[in-house]
Amino acid sequence: MQQLEAQEVSLHKVFSSDYDFKIPDYQRPYAWDTEQAVQLLTDLEESLERGTEEPYFLGSIVLVKAKGDAPAEVIDGQQRLTTLTILLALLRDLTEDPELGSDLDKLVTEPGNKVRRLAPKPRVTLRLRDAGFFQQYVQTKGATEALRAMKEEVLPTDAQKAVLRNAKALHAILAGWSEERRLDLVQMLGERTFLVIVSTPDLDSAHRIFSVMNSRGMDLSPTDIFKSHIIGPLDEKASEECARKWEDAEEALGRDDFADLFLHLRMVFAMKRAERELLKEFPEQVLSHYLPGKAESFVNDVVVPYADAYVQIRDASYSAPSGAEQVNAWFKRLQQVDNNDWRPAALWALRNHGDDPAWLDEFFGALERLAASMFIRRVYTTPRVTRYADLLRELDAGKGLDAASFTLTDAEKAETLARLDGDIYLVTRTRKYILLRLDEMLAGKPGVSYDHTLITVEHVLPQNPKQGSQWLRHFTDQQRGEWTHRLGNLVLLNRTKNAYAQNYDFAEKKTKYFTGRHGVSTFALTSQVLQHQEWVPALLQKRQRRLLGLLADEWDL
Repeated sequence: MQQLEAQEVSLHKVFSSDYDFKIPDYQRPYAWDTEQAVQLLTDLEESLERGTEEPYFLGSIVLVKAKGDAPAEVIDGQQRLTTLTILLALLRDLTEDPELGSDLDKLVTEPGNKVRRLAPKPRVTLRLRDAGFFQQYVQTKGATEALRAMKEEVLPTDAQKAVLRNAKALHAILAGWSEERRLDLVQMLGERTFLVIVSTPDLDSAHRIFSVMNSRGMDLSPTDIFKSHIIGPLDEKASEECARKWEDAEEALGRDDFADLFLHLRMVFAMKRAERELLKEFPEQVLSHYLPGKAESFVNDVVVPYADAYVQIRDASYSAPSGAEQVNAWFKRLQQVDNNDWRPAALWALRNHGDDPAWLDEFFGALERLAASMFIRRVYTTPRVTRYADLLRELDAGKGLDAASFTLTDAEKAETLARLDGDIYLVTRTRKYILLRLDEMLAGKPGVSYDHTLITVEHVLPQNPKQGSQWLRHFTDQQRGEWTHRLGNLVLLNRTKNAYAQNYDFAEKKTKYFTGRHGVSTFALTSQVLQHQEWVPALLQKRQRRLLGLLADEWDL
């Protein structure tokens, strides 16, 4: 049996000569996006603001490492280690205190020590393709300014692009802090911030540890533990009945969705963003209302009805004598948003007003408007979840459809419109959602869904028209720069893109590329384009105004 060690290690010891982290080449590249990096800093900031001296844990990492030796192959945790290195490097380069800058630099790079035979080197070495870039533009003192001045398109790997994006996003926040506040953060990182480091000298053993720590559906989940606390103390008859209902609910949702339901339930009851893991918060914020003495009520009044509500939302299967179609249409729209933070409010609405489809129709219209605006504006996780928490508190207080959190400010409306009027093709996450909502309006079919395995977004005026084409005669370079990626120039297709066909002149593109296999395109947004004989700037300007106006009216912008 290989020796296994698991210990809490303070951050200043993690980034010391005790560890020489290397990311093996078989690992996936650095891939955290801006939202995850900003969330890490936000969590640290919130811990700082709480002003306590309690330890703050950043999670765990798994290493192949021999006891007493510094070399450490990172099996799990490279995303966190890399982002922390970026954060420390930015703090180092922002400080005006030379001594503090030197101390932070020693956390990012090993300065070397002749007595201990330590050569100067980075604390964390990325995969071979990205290690040199990371050392030159992050780990070298003063280099983050040059990094932030770089253009993303010149970088050869997605990992390097992610490093650049996250450095810019974190710097934008930290640069707005005072020197004193940044020092407070640095001292918190050094004094009371910890990682749990699990290490073994054997690679196979490390992979087994990683699999156990990350497996879904194999080991005990939080819901299994909650089940034992809730149902275990009941008498035999009540225990059998509650266990059956619990398991029926879990089977209806599936294990993963059932686990997600409990995350949403925590939000419904606590009405604030999670600060600790579910195993700690759920008993305090939810189960404390039912235990001891009301275990059956928790199963009958919480698990069963909320699981049923979850299925209705997920499957768009709400039923009522009338009005169900409109409610299910809202579910289909909301499911196209790239997060599920709206679900606790949706679950609350179905649980409390499930017998009133007219009320639900109005409620979900307001919820989709809020979710769409935050999605389009790319609002980060913390302010997004905080907005939904405010909404839940207002709903709990009886505000209902008059909840102030539904109301978009003038600034939020203006920013949403500005984003919609911009180069939406370049915003990969939102462009299809926006175009599908538009297509639904043009088709006049609420909640329309398409049986296409693939839906792509395509330009009418191509991105790179060929020499001698009509496009270059009808559009100046300036006009192409203005219109290529905007709403009025985009359509939907149910086919894979064809690099050659994308550059056809307009007439040929209509007949060979924008029509379906059996005739006119199934998308209203695309079939409208087929009605035009030419595609010129004046037409684009008119189409842009019309489509933008439809969205502005739909979302009351």
